[in-house]
Amino acid sequence: MQRLTLALRVIRHLLWIVLGGAAVAAHAAQSPFPVRPVRLIVPNVPGGATDIIARQLQMKISELWGQPVIVDNRAGASGGIAFALAAKAPPDGYTLLVSSVSITVVETTLAKTLGSKPSRDLTGVTSTIELPHLFIVNPAVPATSVKGLVDYVKKTGARLNYATSAVGTYTQLDAIRFLKAAGIEMTVVPYKGGAGQFIPAVIGNEAQVTMVNMASSVPHVRAGRMKALATTWPTRRPELPEVPTMTESGFPGIGTNQWNGVFAPVNVPKPLLNRIHADIVKVMDTTAMKEQLAKQFMSVVLSKTPAEFTAFLRQEVQKWRQVVIENNIAVE
Repeated sequence: MQRLTLALRVIRHLLWIVLGGAAVAAHAAQSPFPVRPVRLIVPNVPGGATDIIARQLQMKISELWGQPVIVDNRAGASGGIAFALAAKAPPDGYTLLVSSVSITVVETTLAKTLGSKPSRDLTGVTSTIELPHLFIVNPAVPATSVKGLVDYVKKTGARLNYATSAVGTYTQLDAIRFLKAAGIEMTVVPYKGGAGQFIPAVIGNEAQVTMVNMASSVPHVRAGRMKALATTWPTRRPELPEVPTMTESGFPGIGTNQWNGVFAPVNVPKPLLNRIHADIVKVMDTTAMKEQLAKQFMSVVLSKTPAEFTAFLRQEVQKWRQVVIENNIAVE
C-alpha cells in the first residue's frame, strides 16, 4: 500500500510538472506583446538598403502592434556595434536587429574582436528581402564595361579608389575577390557608414568604383551621377536592360545579392519568437508591401519558420568563411 501511495504521488508530481509547463507555454503565447515601444537596431547610417527595409517594416509593424517601433541606427565596427547591442539585449522581444548578409561576414571576420558570434548569440526570426547590386563607376572613368575598366587600369596604371562598407563587410570582401579575379590593383577604401557614405564619395569622385545595391544606386544612375557597368543578379534587370550581368561581363560568381532579415537575442522564448515571426510575415506578405518594395528593386523573401532562417544563417557563415580562406584574407 505504501508503495502504491508513493507511486501515485510521483505520478501526480510528474503530471503537475507537465501540465504546469504547458500552462507556462500557453501563458507566454497568449500574454500581451508588445506593451511598450520596440527597438529595431540597424547597423548602418540612414539611406542604405537595410535602413530602407527597417523603416518600411517600422511603419507597418507599429500599426499591427499598436506600439511605437523605433529605428536605432548604430553604424560602426563593420556592424559589430549593432550586433553586440542586439546580442546583449534582454530576450524579451523588445530589441530586434534588422541586418543583411553583413552579419554573417561579421562572424567570419570579427568574431575574435567581438568575443561573440551571430550564429550563437542571435537567433533568426525571418528573412525579409533580396536585392541585386550594381557594379558602379564614376562617370569620369572612361569605361563602358567591366572588361573595359580592367583594360583601362592595366594599360594606364590608373590608381582608382574602390569604395566599400567598413572593413570586414561583404562589400569589402567582394572588392578583394573582384580585384584578384581581374588581376588589377585599386585602393580599397572602407566607409563605416556603408552605402549612405560611400555613394556620395563615388558621386563626388572621391572614389571611382564600387558595388552597391540597386535601391540606393539606380536613382543616381538614371540621373547620370553614376555609371552602371554590370549587375550581380543572375539575369539582366528590367529596370536597366542595357546593363549586362557580371557573368556576361566575364566574372561569374563575383558580387553578392544582398539579403536582409530580422534577428532577436538567442534566448527569446520560442512562443514569443514564433509570434514575432508570424507578425513580421503578416505585414511583409502583402500586395501593398511587395509593390512598395518592388519600386526600390527589393523582392520579398520570407522564411517559413525562425529555425529555417537560423539554419540559413549558419550556412552563410560557412560560405563566407570559405571566401576568407580561399582568398587568403587576413582577419585581425
